[in-house]
Amino acid sequence: MGIINFVRDYERIARFKFGRFEGMKGPGVVFAIPILHQFVKVDTRTEMIDIPRQTNITRDNAPIGIDFLVYMRVDINESHKAVMEVQNYRTSVVGLSTTTLRAVIGDINLDDVLSQRERINEIIRAKLDAETGRWGIKVTNVEIREIEPPREIQEAMNRQMSAERVRRAVILEAEGTRQANITVAEGEKQGAILRAEGAKQSEILKAEGDKQAAVLRAEGFADALQRIFQTARGVDSNTMSLQYLDTLRSLGASPASKFFFPLEFTRLLGPLGNLFERQGQSGRG
Repeated sequence: MGIINFVRDYERIARFKFGRFEGMKGPGVVFAIPILHQFVKVDTRTEMIDIPRQTNITRDNAPIGIDFLVYMRVDINESHKAVMEVQNYRTSVVGLSTTTLRAVIGDINLDDVLSQRERINEIIRAKLDAETGRWGIKVTNVEIREIEPPREIQEAMNRQMSAERVRRAVILEAEGTRQANITVAEGEKQGAILRAEGAKQSEILKAEGDKQAAVLRAEGFADALQRIFQTARGVDSNTMSLQYLDTLRSLGASPASKFFFPLEFTRLLGPLGNLFERQGQSGRG
C-alpha cells in the first residue's frame, strides 16, 4: 500500500504499527508510512461461499450427496475480529460448514432430508452463525443447492412417485365419475321436477279452461231459455192450434192405421174447434 489509501464505505483497514494493532480505519483517507505501518483490508459486503459436494450419512444410514451455498458478511462493527481472531475466515467458514452439515444430516431421516430442505437450511444457518460470531462473521443465509441420493434410492423414489401419480390419477378419475353421476342425477331430478310442474300447470290450465267453457255453456243455455221463454209468451192459442193441426196432418201421412192420443190431447183441440166455429160464422155473415 502507498502512503495515502482511499477506503470505501464498505471497506475497513486494520492498521498495525510495528506489529501492534492500532484499530480499524476508514472509510475515507487512511495514511500509511512504509515500514512503520502494515495494513489488512477487510470487505464488509455479503459474499457467497460455495461448499463443495460431500457425502453425508442420514440417521437411517442412507448415504446422500449434498452441496450448498453460504451467504455471509463481516460485521462492520466487529470487523477487527475477522483479522485478529481467525487467520483466514473464508477457509474457516468452509470447514465449519462441512462439519455442521454432517452433524445436521446425521440427525435427520432420508425422507425428511428430501422433503424438509427449508428447515435444514435454517438449522445450518443458525448453527454456523452461532459459531462464526466470535470471528465477527454474520451468516445471513444458507441454501442447499442439490441433494443426490444413491442410485438405488433414486430408482425406488421414482417407482414410488410413479405409483403415487397413478394413485392420484385413479382418485381423480373416480372423483370425476362421481361428480358426473351427481350432476346427471341432479339434472334428471330437476328435469323430473320441471316436468311434474309443467304437468301440474297444464292440468290447472285445462281445468280452468273446462270451468270457463262450462260457465259459458251454462250462460248460453240460460240465455237461450230466456229467449225461448220470451218468445213463447208472445205465441197465442191460435198459433198453437195450427201447430197441432200440422202435427195431425203429419201423422195422417204415416202408414199407421191406429193412433192413440192421451186424454189431455182432446183439450188441446178445444181452441181448434173454436177457431173453426169463428171461421164459419164469419163466412155466413
